[in-house]
Amino acid sequence: MTWFRAAHAQSEDWMVAAKGCIASLGELSADANIGFIYVTDHLAGDLQSLVTYLGQRTGIINWVGTVGLGICADGKEMFDCSALALMVGGLPEDSFRILPAIDGDVAQISGETRGWMARNQPGFGVVHANPSCGDLPGLIHGLSASAAFFLVGGVAASRNSSPHVAGRVAENGISGILFASSVTVSTGLSQGCTPLGPAHVVTEGNENVLISLDGEPALDVFKTDIGELLARDLSRLGGYVHAALPIPGSDTGDYTVRNLVAIDPDRGWLAIGDTVNPGDRVMFVRRDPASAEEDLIAMLKRTAARLDEPPKGALYFSCVGRGENMFGKPGRELELVREILGEVPLVGFFGNGEISRDRIYGYTGVLTLFV
Repeated sequence: MTWFRAAHAQSEDWMVAAKGCIASLGELSADANIGFIYVTDHLAGDLQSLVTYLGQRTGIINWVGTVGLGICADGKEMFDCSALALMVGGLPEDSFRILPAIDGDVAQISGETRGWMARNQPGFGVVHANPSCGDLPGLIHGLSASAAFFLVGGVAASRNSSPHVAGRVAENGISGILFASSVTVSTGLSQGCTPLGPAHVVTEGNENVLISLDGEPALDVFKTDIGELLARDLSRLGGYVHAALPIPGSDTGDYTVRNLVAIDPDRGWLAIGDTVNPGDRVMFVRRDPASAEEDLIAMLKRTAARLDEPPKGALYFSCVGRGENMFGKPGRELELVREILGEVPLVGFFGNGEISRDRIYGYTGVLTLFV
């Protein structure tokens, strides 16, 4: 029988926060064997102490989680404070495996875990990563592809250290937890931007610089898409207009959002926060609160509609650029989640990138429902 229970607390003292969460969780049954933990960066340095203490108090040794500039739990968003969010639960013992930190390639995964993964394909995984990891996109793609596992998760966000935990705390690479196909989940991704025009073919580019699109100077194409009003003053675009890379083969029109890094008006070039090659496709998008809310509502309804019964627990990973910054008031994003999903136990965090399937996204919300 799968079950989950969530709690959260705020305190400058990590032990006070932990005791508050334990009190809210109440007495746990003997089959409690998994715990998700998310802390704001105020408590980043206390993550190991928290995991040790929580393990002693609950008997749960399988903890996974990380640090965010904000965290969420049961309809509440917590930013710029010392806060802790937990979700504990019980799953069949052989239905999951902790994935300790790896920072090179999937060959670092132990033989026992690789054997379990091979027996349980296709599977599902929740992963957390340090933003300073070398080839993080490649590592995520390699893990998903080599093991036929659908991944969700996020990249830690912190003004201090960026630890993540999977059994033990680590600073490097990526870690998490893998679930067998017997664990039923429903996932969804909500984009936080609206396309301003069609996708264009990169006809000339150099690393992260767009030189020409569809055979025309990249800046000319960009100005056409964003419209005359915005094109008059390109200095107004920061944080509002972004580049987006459509995902090949996506049947839902998904794309990964990347920041505009620089504009060269003399040469008509654009620099974005990712590498491009001739033949790639690029479009331009804007951050639109109304459209983001509409898309989030649609995603929540689609994801919930795929379930045959109410979810028992949920994880939500959102971008630090969302929350109040995008939805206009504190807690609105999680308010929408709760309105549609109801009182399901939920925890998550606001990070430096969101992971879905085998890619890192930006300005998105990634939801997972456990059945």
